[in-house]
Amino acid sequence: MLSICGTDCCSTCNKKDACGGCRNADGHPFGGTCIAAECIKQADLDAFQIYKNILIHEFNSLGIKDLKIKELHLLNGSFINLEYQLPNGQSVKFLEDNNVYLGNQVEIPGQERCYGLAADDNYLLVCEYGCDGKDPQIITYQKR
Repeated sequence: MLSICGTDCCSTCNKKDACGGCRNADGHPFGGTCIAAECIKQADLDAFQIYKNILIHEFNSLGIKDLKIKELHLLNGSFINLEYQLPNGQSVKFLEDNNVYLGNQVEIPGQERCYGLAADDNYLLVCEYGCDGKDPQIITYQKR
């Protein structure tokens, strides 16, 4: 079953039974919003590719050491929505579990940590974390 964006992500999704598939949910998997489906429904697949390239440029322009990306992938919020400890001891999540974001993971050279990236129409998030998302720290969370 192809999704609205033309990928076959539904066939590899372990949660497709809960949402019914991209086309059946009209691009609103799990009741949330898919950044790709929304862009394609408003314009077309070419516009989505341009949008991805703009986001790649925005991430690469942040000036974060060892962070250079060439691709962004569609990622379910429940998979990438880490909980961050704030200085006051409060724990917060910045993403929505039911949304699909554009993002990537980049290994940090010489460390056992990675950068995690996520973006939607409103925000860019870059964090750093250890194996299995342990000890996540926000590098930047900014309005686009």
